[in-house]
Amino acid sequence: MGEDLERLKRRVPLVEYLNRHHWKGHLVSTGPEFVGLCPLHEETHASFYVNPQKNLFYCHGCGRGGDLIRFVELSRHLSFRQSVAYLAEELAPTTQLLAHTAAFYQLELHRHREGMDYLAKRGVQDRKLIDELGIGYARGGNLRAYLQGFGYSLERVLEAGLINPQGADTFCRRVIFPCRQQERIVNLYGRSIGRAFPHRLLPRSKGDLFAWESVRQFRDVILVEGLFDLAVLWQAGFRNTTCAIGTHLTPTQLDQLRETPDRCVYIAFDQDENQAGQNAAHDLLHCLDKAGLNVRLVGLPTGHDPNSYFGAGATAQDFAQLLEEAALL
Repeated sequence: MGEDLERLKRRVPLVEYLNRHHWKGHLVSTGPEFVGLCPLHEETHASFYVNPQKNLFYCHGCGRGGDLIRFVELSRHLSFRQSVAYLAEELAPTTQLLAHTAAFYQLELHRHREGMDYLAKRGVQDRKLIDELGIGYARGGNLRAYLQGFGYSLERVLEAGLINPQGADTFCRRVIFPCRQQERIVNLYGRSIGRAFPHRLLPRSKGDLFAWESVRQFRDVILVEGLFDLAVLWQAGFRNTTCAIGTHLTPTQLDQLRETPDRCVYIAFDQDENQAGQNAAHDLLHCLDKAGLNVRLVGLPTGHDPNSYFGAGATAQDFAQLLEEAALL
């Protein structure tokens, strides 16, 4: 782990990172350091020093200092683990490739009726919400040519996992949701509209809790399994809903829920007939409880998840009632 961190810091010197983020410093005449205004607090006299040989910074104004990872922690208000993930993703060229891919799939959604038809079938009909969530559609067969127009080689697209060795699109005939980390797209989730295996993610981090930059402001958060559950709840006005894409939370996602100490998490997982969703919800309840969070289980009718619950005719008032009943447990 220590060697990996040192390798990460060597890949981008601290001065280069600061300059990339618009810090202006000048070389100190008496030594090998750079000095400029501190980006961590407001000041009029330059007191922020960077030693490029040691790859360290120190501000004489606010008294804070450290290495590149520490600077990211302080400047972006992230935990150590989140800062490492942020830097690793910033250094990876995959982020821009995924952004271009997601933008293409968004365009494709409005060009091919089967994608919009499937969203309507799942109860997602609000056009503004579809655009806000960045939902797209992969028809298949045309992504490679599109990305080549941006200069991406076949090897690069293959390496990212967006096409297979035969040249076919990985997400062929799937509705696409972009997954973000610190507002950058780090993965894509694809839901099959045909007979293929329903769920697909690229073999890389699934990122933050879905739409976390929007949801983190809420003290009470609804946590669901699937992105169609999230979409119908947002559509019904429950914009404090987030999703881990499945029942397992990564350490980063758990840290995000713990950002607000007195946060209450309403777990609205699938009520499966085989008890899989219920068992996962109870396991997560104990995990979040140990983390110091207030946790409630939402009692959906047997056989339903939030998406199917609304599809069966439930209203926002019905779901609000379930939340009230969960709060009494």
